[in-house]
Amino acid sequence: ATQCGFCTPGMIMAAKVLLDHTPNPSRDEVVEALSGNICRCTGYEPIIQAVLTAARSNSQNTA
Repeated sequence: ATQCGFCTPGMIMAAKVLLDHTPNPSRDEVVEALSGNICRCTGYEPIIQAVLTAARSNSQNTA
């Protein structure tokens, strides 16, 4: 989901906080949570999809 890696720490922390507070976020909630991070490599879509996939995976593992 990343290329240069410069934005990765901020994206990971933002995703962690989001998933801690909202275990099954909508796409809009993910976009809002990541909005404070700038990424010039990916166009954000792969990162958004990765967070949504992580949320689905977490919900399946806790079910």
